[in-house]
Amino acid sequence: MKKQTISLMIAAALLLTVSPAFSTDHNHKDKKSSKTKTAAITFEEVNAAQQAWCDAVVAIGKAYDEGGDYKKLAMDILTQAYDYDNGTVFFKPTLTFGDQTFRTTKEGAHSYFVGGNSKFPNDKGFALKPWTKVWYDNLGNGNDGIQIYGNIAITMGNVYFTGKDGTQIMVDKTFVFKKGDDGKIRLIVHKSSLPYSPSN
Repeated sequence: MKKQTISLMIAAALLLTVSPAFSTDHNHKDKKSSKTKTAAITFEEVNAAQQAWCDAVVAIGKAYDEGGDYKKLAMDILTQAYDYDNGTVFFKPTLTFGDQTFRTTKEGAHSYFVGGNSKFPNDKGFALKPWTKVWYDNLGNGNDGIQIYGNIAITMGNVYFTGKDGTQIMVDKTFVFKKGDDGKIRLIVHKSSLPYSPSN
């Protein structure tokens, strides 16, 4: 009986080590289920995050135009909107090229939006135009352009920018959001580019 009890204890320990999902601790399972439920992203949250990104670009440009601390604001926005502080971010901005096409660091992303970094001499500060209105749409109807997989959401569509002088541009974009344990949604992938125009 003693050997059988020891064998059962070893088997249980192995199950817990290899796969926590097999745990017989009901409190543990309840906590895990609760965490998973909390981490799920909704369509409303994804749309709100996209609009918040658009509003942030306007806010940075406004702070710059009015003589505010636009660099600090941009860094604060990057902390809130992108997941650089928690993991890897793939960021391919619209107006980048060569060996600085991809920005995998917060410093690189910050430079793209506000410029002034000698490590990224080609950056003029995309958000400093400034843009007075920025909005987005996703492809298809309704939420057709959003895919949700638990705490990950993928969007594809366009972002539109209007400058003070009335100039407008449209970029193609793909965003991937991740909802963290703190319940906040942040970008882990941002890919944008100008639409392709074939020559005649």
